[in-house]
Amino acid sequence: MSISANIDSMDTPSLSRPIAIANWLLSVAALVFLMVVVGGITRLTESGLSITEWKPITGALPPLNEADWASEFEKYKQIPEYQQINKGMAMDDFKFIYFWEWAHRQLGRFIGLAFAIPLLWFWVKNSIPQGYKPRLLALLALGALQATIGWWMVASGLSERTDVSHYRLAVHLLTALFIMAGLIWTALDLQALQRKDKPASFTNFCKIVTAILFIQLLLGAYVAGLRAGYVASDWPLMNDKFIPDGIDSSNGILSMLGNDPFWLHFAHRWWAWVLVIALIMLARRVKIAGASHISIAIYAALGIQILLGIATVQSGMNFTLAVLHQAVGALVVASATWGFHHIGSIRDGKIAAI
Repeated sequence: MSISANIDSMDTPSLSRPIAIANWLLSVAALVFLMVVVGGITRLTESGLSITEWKPITGALPPLNEADWASEFEKYKQIPEYQQINKGMAMDDFKFIYFWEWAHRQLGRFIGLAFAIPLLWFWVKNSIPQGYKPRLLALLALGALQATIGWWMVASGLSERTDVSHYRLAVHLLTALFIMAGLIWTALDLQALQRKDKPASFTNFCKIVTAILFIQLLLGAYVAGLRAGYVASDWPLMNDKFIPDGIDSSNGILSMLGNDPFWLHFAHRWWAWVLVIALIMLARRVKIAGASHISIAIYAALGIQILLGIATVQSGMNFTLAVLHQAVGALVVASATWGFHHIGSIRDGKIAAI
């Protein structure tokens, strides 16, 4: 028998603290949401390649004097982004983009500590309910993997490209959202445990909605990575046409589906309405299941996101609107996760207490 199993077998109701752990996980989920927002700012300010090395420990300190700044700037000057796009950049401008990338990485370090230290505390105090240790360890491992993915993404833009790979950007963003959803789901399961209810199941309907949501998020990440939002600023038409000129399939359909800015912008616009239908169906089911407040949260996040998407396009990718669009996209994921969990908590025709 493993050490974990031995410890789990010693768990007692008096030691188990599901609500405390649930509140902690929701706090970490809020930090991950903030990380998604800061990541959006980092991308939109084109700051992501300003730090050209990955130093998980020593990189926590920013440059402390002018000699340190000069050294960091010199490293940046060696990559294609500087040589082909930002040549002649002033030191103050470099400090600005450096700040956002450093803040993004620093927040990642903080989230790691905010998860690992309380996890160790709850573990030592034998406060983790039976069966939840593997799930919490999996979330910890995903966090470590996300840090590695972040560097893998940055590394794609340091040698030949002037930006990061949009494929790797998509993996980085979607992993962050998956971690946030996992934190929320686990917290809700722990709240159910406090009420003596069983963990929620993931229904077939929820799997279908998740697949639709995943496609929209993937398209959004590709649009962001390729700066495809700039190819048109009118709506609902694109450059005065429903199907815009500029879609290029000369390199094959598969290449077009993953690389053509006009196609991806078009697909992101109109797949959004498939998602709208799916989330409306989710919200209606949640309301019928007795959780109007969750239904309202889904409708609110969805409605605001639609308006932000249209406004972002029509503004020519206004910075503030673009950041809000990514932020509310994360709230759509959070509210949908809440709705999925409620539907999955219903058993034998009875509605679980919320």
